[in-house]
Amino acid sequence: MNKEDAGLESVLLTEQCDEGLYDRLQQLLSILRRHLDMDVAFISEFIDEQRVFRFVDAKGSEPPLSVGGSDPLEDTYCKRIADNKLENIIHDTSCNRVTRELAVTEALSIGSYMGVPIVLSTGDVYGTFCCYKSVADETLNRRDLRFLSAISEIAGDLIERNITAENNKTEVMRRVQSVLAEEQLDIYYQPIINLQENCVVGFESLSRFSPLPYRSPDIWFAEASQVDLGEELEMMAIRKAVSALSRFREDIYISINASPDHVSSGAVRKALLGVDARRVVLEVTEHAPVSDYTELAAATEVLREMGVRVAIDDAGAGYASFQHVLELGADIIKLDISLTHDIHCKPRKLALAKALCAFASSVGCSIIAEGIESSEDLEVLRALGVDKAQGYHLSHPLPIHEAIPMRQLPGN
Repeated sequence: MNKEDAGLESVLLTEQCDEGLYDRLQQLLSILRRHLDMDVAFISEFIDEQRVFRFVDAKGSEPPLSVGGSDPLEDTYCKRIADNKLENIIHDTSCNRVTRELAVTEALSIGSYMGVPIVLSTGDVYGTFCCYKSVADETLNRRDLRFLSAISEIAGDLIERNITAENNKTEVMRRVQSVLAEEQLDIYYQPIINLQENCVVGFESLSRFSPLPYRSPDIWFAEASQVDLGEELEMMAIRKAVSALSRFREDIYISINASPDHVSSGAVRKALLGVDARRVVLEVTEHAPVSDYTELAAATEVLREMGVRVAIDDAGAGYASFQHVLELGADIIKLDISLTHDIHCKPRKLALAKALCAFASSVGCSIIAEGIESSEDLEVLRALGVDKAQGYHLSHPLPIHEAIPMRQLPGN
């Protein structure tokens, strides 16, 4: 393998590795500059008739170009290369009638130069991928240009993916901000049924978003987190849910869902100020990682002092739920639908549910079975001594005007 092929293979490996965009593009520049023995290599972007230096790699500790620096596009080699008015390889800038007249040649001490445009899949020119040295170099050839072009294509792909990601992030931000500003979120209430008395004892509050096309709540909350609006959206849902407490009879509680980080930050506590917290159950989900259990436990203890009961959601769905139970001293354990669905015909699920019920009994926790979708599953769970249940077999989530009058399931 020759030096050029080895260098290109390194570039391809770099492109595939899990580093940040900045590091990958910076490494591409370094490989190119060193391979072609240039003084400076850079990636520029064309913005509002300016050439802006986005990435720079240079010999020495004081490069002649700085990231973020700019100059008029009309005064540059880059513009002429993008417009096919200047050759991609210039062996001696003093012998080229175009470069000889450009002020940038003397300003940057450019003796020889190579550059290609960075063209996106849309056909738009993003900018250029270029390199130069202070002395003339007659050895630069078409193979060197092919190498530069290959790296430029990789850089262009990385840049385009980043542009797409930034555009997507901007669109997500716009959508979530619109929901927050216009409160395009409704709360539905799914009844939680006492299986011994066949009566409604509480409701889990579930968010429903009105913007079209329909997007499931988990997508909304996940995207909000991606743009640092997760806490704001989650707290809006919690405040809306608990604001309806006074409309339910006094023996009814409302269950809310919260991410561990928003519990630890104190956001949930603030959202519950002024509410009869004795009628609130906080569900801590399996799906969000916990960075500091000591901090989370301290925050949940503050909520307990307010009267809030703590439920561990999604038990049986994975390891984290069991760790939540042990670390947070739960008052309630909620069996996940992945465990309760078809439990009547799945011996392994039945065995795990039995173990969880036995554990709950030994530590004084109550059990709520989620996702009940058949009478067969319900009867098995009832036989296990499960305290309460919820699911489509019992009732779908209801708008508040239908939830308020519910005391028992229809037919009971």
